[in-house]
Amino acid sequence: MKIRWREHELTLATLVGLILLSGYFWRLYHFTSLQIESTYRACFTARLVDFNLYRNVVLPDIGMGVLLYLSYLFINRVTIPRLFRDKKNALVNSAEMQTGPAVRKPLITKDFRKYLWFIIPVSLIILILGIGFNIAAYLQNECYFIYPGFTFFPGNGSHPMPLLDLSSGFRLSLNIVLLYALYAAVREITIALIERGGIKKAYLVLVCNQVTAFLVIYLSIPIFAAVFRVTHDGDLISGYFTIIIPIFLVFLSNTYWLFPLTERHPFFGSHIIVRLLISTFLATLTSLLFPFFEGFRAGILGTWGIQLFAVTPVTWLYFQQRKDKILQFRGIEKALVKSTADLQFLRSQINPHFLFNSLNTLYGTALQEHADRTAEGIQKLGDMMRFMLHENNLDFIRMDKEIEYLKNYISLQKLRTQSSPSIIIEENINEHNCNHTIAPMLLIPLVENAFKHGISLKESSWIKISLDCTDKEIVFKVRNSMHPVQEHDPEKETSGIGLKNVMDRLKLIYPGRHRISVTGDEKEFSVQLVILPK
Repeated sequence: MKIRWREHELTLATLVGLILLSGYFWRLYHFTSLQIESTYRACFTARLVDFNLYRNVVLPDIGMGVLLYLSYLFINRVTIPRLFRDKKNALVNSAEMQTGPAVRKPLITKDFRKYLWFIIPVSLIILILGIGFNIAAYLQNECYFIYPGFTFFPGNGSHPMPLLDLSSGFRLSLNIVLLYALYAAVREITIALIERGGIKKAYLVLVCNQVTAFLVIYLSIPIFAAVFRVTHDGDLISGYFTIIIPIFLVFLSNTYWLFPLTERHPFFGSHIIVRLLISTFLATLTSLLFPFFEGFRAGILGTWGIQLFAVTPVTWLYFQQRKDKILQFRGIEKALVKSTADLQFLRSQINPHFLFNSLNTLYGTALQEHADRTAEGIQKLGDMMRFMLHENNLDFIRMDKEIEYLKNYISLQKLRTQSSPSIIIEENINEHNCNHTIAPMLLIPLVENAFKHGISLKESSWIKISLDCTDKEIVFKVRNSMHPVQEHDPEKETSGIGLKNVMDRLKLIYPGRHRISVTGDEKEFSVQLVILPK
């Protein structure tokens, strides 16, 4: 699903532009000669300056509107996309900056050119808009400047009439562009955060699109009413701004957050009711921005009552109609994360490089002594591969199966590193009380990362692994020394499963029933995982 914030913003800008343009011509069409005289012509008539409605009114107004809209299109369709183009390549280049100064210099040059290309067009837009504002101001106020001795660049400042402030147009254009640049920065940062939302990305995109689509309609209606003077009732306008925003906030929170929880908790239970009271009250507080009801208490209680007894039942009916689709969407999201995790397991958990090293180690062992140790190593490797093919396809397995795989993996790694006395591998796996079930391959990524980043055949290295179980908890700890990945390491480009994937699986499989703590510096890295099994 795609974030449509920019598209909805463009729709709103275009719609507002069309409303303002239509309203402008509608007012001109209904203007009488007397209204034109009092509104536009009076100054020109008093100063004996020729007046032309199209030159002095229509052209400046329409021209500046079109110029602003074209500037908006250029910034959003050309300038900003160019700034964020090849974002993935930029991230790759940022990672490559760590390899040395030789890579860093071209990157800085490229970034400098990119930002320079952004600054120059924006500066030109400010210049063009400033010139446009000055020309429009001159045409609209031409009656003040047509007199003997007028000049745009006075030398002695002795002119009897007000002079055109040439800097005003540029100040106005600068303020407009800076304000929009601030908004655009917030927009792009928000979009970037949503796109990095992990397993919640699809849901965040859905909510974001709902909000921006709502704002298109919500803002267009009062603008249309104001331009075409549909109503002059101030209470009606105040009520519109007071009630609609809280209603929409309750709609979002109920439909996409609160009501899906009823799959696991009763609707009239404290888990739902408390959250409903808090969420509707917080939404009600937004009504204080445009108080429709008289008095503070009446405004709060009245709007809160609407949220609880009118909006909530309606949103419940809406949720029931879309319930299957929403829950199916959540199920697809979970299945996608699980499938991605399974694919990454198959690709990287036991990678060809590790198998190659293990087999070489076993071969070297066979040359040194009898086949007992070699057979043991081959058996462990076979058990691991059997686990990968069979047990890993299940949603949950017994803890003894996970522990067996974990021990086999550690044993094989010890065979690979036992020739280096400076490498210390300590394991304290306590199987007592480990009678729980667990999602397969949930612990091994932490150990894999420890061996990947914590072992150096040239420097002193250590890894400490511990596992303890109680009746309620599974506590798993991994600590390791840290070493930079060498340039020639074949695993440099492979990141394994990674902590992010583990965290994503934990959020899906053990929501609210796990704790993970990650700490580290240049010398040591530590992960502690606590799981409350089902």
